[in-house]
Amino acid sequence: MTSGDFEHKNQERWAETERLIDSFERGKPAGGAEKLPRRFRELCSDLAIARSRLYGPRITERLNGMVIRGYELIYRTRRDGLRNIVRFVAADFPVAVRREWRLFWLCNIVFWLPFVAMLLSSKHDIQWIQSVLGTDGMVRMEEMYSGRDQQIAHLREEYGSNFMMFCFYIYNNVAIDFRIFAGGMLAGLGTIFFLLFNGLYLGAAAGYVNHACNPESFWTFVAGHSSFELLGMVVAGMAGLRLGMAILNPGRLPRVRALVDASKNALPLIYGA
Repeated sequence: MTSGDFEHKNQERWAETERLIDSFERGKPAGGAEKLPRRFRELCSDLAIARSRLYGPRITERLNGMVIRGYELIYRTRRDGLRNIVRFVAADFPVAVRREWRLFWLCNIVFWLPFVAMLLSSKHDIQWIQSVLGTDGMVRMEEMYSGRDQQIAHLREEYGSNFMMFCFYIYNNVAIDFRIFAGGMLAGLGTIFFLLFNGLYLGAAAGYVNHACNPESFWTFVAGHSSFELLGMVVAGMAGLRLGMAILNPGRLPRVRALVDASKNALPLIYGA
């Protein structure tokens, strides 16, 4: 194959790749982000062929220029990872939550109503709390929150080190959020169940500590991190109900298509949770 044949064969693809690179460099990519890595590999292959067959500086310099520009785009995309994280936390995630503000308040009601009810029941009838926690649960609460010293001793005995305790809390919170989210695949019923259950159980635990243990050791322990964990449950519930609503009411779309569209709105929520 001559250099002319080689250029004629690939000219259309090269021109398309140049337009793609130009659009990314202007900051206005007209789609095609998924094409860039594949086009970059093809350019590298073309450049290697042109050099090995001595097709001349005009072709090799053109290809080399596109390879350099493509490499800089891909490398810059990876380098901007931290910037993307900051943008997600500061802008994309709040926008996603506000977009689903109705689900936000619904999930808050489903979680906090049983939580507050169980918390207040400790002042009137402890049997409700006993039925939720069980004997073992009440014993654990007493071991952990009878006093500050007992709490630290119990945590060290249970986890062995601060690092292992940290790992357990991360694992436990992520597992709970994913259960709440995945429950949306049961037409939202699983999400509602897990929100209700966690609201009942955590409210019962808080109520029992106020009734029979040392409330100060409990509230000082949970004040630093539980606000984020409980908000994470609510946001995971929003994501789950978004999936559930797509199953229950897909509109004019096929259910599979409606579920795919709903997942695009749900993913930023579960990432943030």
